[in-house]
Amino acid sequence: MIDWSNLLLAFRLAAKGKRGKPSAAGFEHQVADRLVELQRELTDFSYRPGGYVNFIIHEPKQRLVSAAPFRDRVVHHALCNVIEPIFERQFIADSYANRAGKGTHAAIDRLQALSRKHRYVLRMDIVKHFPSLDHAVMIENLRQTIRNEDVMRLIERIIASGAGVLSDEYEMVYFPGDDLFAVNRPRGLPIGNLTSQFWSNVYLTPLDLFVTQSLNCPAYLRYVDDFALFSDSKRQLYEWKQAIIRFLYTLRLTIHEAPAQVIPCAHGIPWLGFVVYPTHRRIKARNVVKFSRKLKDRWSEYCAGTITFAEFDASVKGWVNHVRYADTWGLRTHVLGQGLVYRKPDF
Repeated sequence: MIDWSNLLLAFRLAAKGKRGKPSAAGFEHQVADRLVELQRELTDFSYRPGGYVNFIIHEPKQRLVSAAPFRDRVVHHALCNVIEPIFERQFIADSYANRAGKGTHAAIDRLQALSRKHRYVLRMDIVKHFPSLDHAVMIENLRQTIRNEDVMRLIERIIASGAGVLSDEYEMVYFPGDDLFAVNRPRGLPIGNLTSQFWSNVYLTPLDLFVTQSLNCPAYLRYVDDFALFSDSKRQLYEWKQAIIRFLYTLRLTIHEAPAQVIPCAHGIPWLGFVVYPTHRRIKARNVVKFSRKLKDRWSEYCAGTITFAEFDASVKGWVNHVRYADTWGLRTHVLGQGLVYRKPDF
């Protein structure tokens, strides 16, 4: 992990798309010296993660994002470069988040394909997923695969650096066998860390294996903490739901039970900002409203000179590239047509 070639690759990955930012530029200015220093700290175990910078985003819902210092992001990439291929062999094919060749649109395609083959679907998601991830459970899970104590020591240090970052987001849940001191268990992974995204998949891999192997469900997929099971039997899906709830207790997790209902696939499945039907897809109305507002805001910023036309154009193209995975030709024409009536004023 601390080979020079791996650290240099880690820097390049961490700096990708961010070289204009002060933190990345400052590191790059003395990149050889900074990497040598990191290599020494990792070798003699004097490396300590820095503090997080926290900010709130509102897409698709309000989240507290915690950004690690740039040098820590280099370490995260160096670590994941080595251990991720090992865990990749353990992940099921139908786990779609934060994996090469997968992603949101592949998950939407797969969900629709399964909806065409089955009558009913049970969609579930975890309550406060990242704030709920228990450090002891996570470390035990990682130890089953990673035998190198030096690597585990670094991993535990990185995990511990995120303890309490999302404490205000977590509402205490007591599980069978807990005592009053369970409230003091370290938990939570900072949203925004590369390692957090990867370890989320590691944490929920036992769930994937439980559903596909123990429950023998042949039609299942997961994207982060959203997952769906398909069957032609309502009773079977409700039985699986209860079994999953009991299993998640072992991971110290719970689901949103009220929305977790068996519905006919033909009625449409809410999934990653879309409503997916066997024959077509629609974008959620709230996402249309949100983008319409954002389009006007970005246009105002361009007119005021606070962003370039390229930045404005990138926002529009990013949204178009996303919603084109649904049946949205008329919607795109309507929403973008509103923007075309505006002209940048001459000052």
